[in-house]
Amino acid sequence: MSQPSPSADDSRLRTGLGKLMGQVSVIATIPTNYKPLLGVACVGEAETWIYGNNKTITRTDIHGTVRDTVTTPCLQFPGGISVNKGRELIYSDHDRGTLKIVRHGKFETLITAPWGWTPWKLCCTCSGDILVHMYKGTGPQTKNKIIRYQGQTITQKINKDRQGSPIFNDGTYPLNMSENNNGDVCVSDANADTVVVVNKPGRVRFRYDGTQARPKKAFGHRGIVTDALSQIIVADCNNNCLHILDQNGQFLRCVDYCVLEKPYGLSIDCEGKLWVGSERGDIKVIKYLD
Repeated sequence: MSQPSPSADDSRLRTGLGKLMGQVSVIATIPTNYKPLLGVACVGEAETWIYGNNKTITRTDIHGTVRDTVTTPCLQFPGGISVNKGRELIYSDHDRGTLKIVRHGKFETLITAPWGWTPWKLCCTCSGDILVHMYKGTGPQTKNKIIRYQGQTITQKINKDRQGSPIFNDGTYPLNMSENNNGDVCVSDANADTVVVVNKPGRVRFRYDGTQARPKKAFGHRGIVTDALSQIIVADCNNNCLHILDQNGQFLRCVDYCVLEKPYGLSIDCEGKLWVGSERGDIKVIKYLD
């Protein structure tokens, strides 16, 4: 897989907030007891919530010390996790069709999914909204959409383009999502093997299929996150790398030289460090911005 050299058109990486480093560095590798590790959600500058295929959600710090453990009432395991502006943990219970918030060690139902739909992945935005992937049905014909909530009120449904065609493919993979600084919703749609970016009104701005990175294997995108520079970062578990795009879908760089194995979940802490959760159970904390 190729990538631009640090000197290649470096000006396009510069912003008023910083720039991509010529060579990223792994500043911590954190082992966990989750195999697979299904998601990470940073809290502050040196801790993250993590979960896997059991009922517990654990908060660990950058040194690997467990700071807290929450045992959810999920029948199997949470569908997704996120942290709101108040640093409160929110998770989806797809068996009961709800989103719950953890407050003072207790679980409160925050959102109940529309009848017939099941919540899966979620994302708390900087504005305080919550984006939720909802699915309906089973097997290859499973329908997928994203619903935006303000509190318990639905304010937007993202599922069809201006021609009335579905934005997201049918299928059983979850939609991972992140809201960018300009209000774009960036979605990793593994059912379509593409990243789909829609603007505030819900219209498709562009799609990214990974070919610009010249991958050796099929684009196996999973987690997605956006950063302070409005860059879009996508985990590619098939090629053991990260794709970095600008907010307009221009491919900037592929990070494939820091011993990533099956990267899956992504989160960025308040200092701009990237936390990469591996399906195999560890977390790498990466410094990638100057």
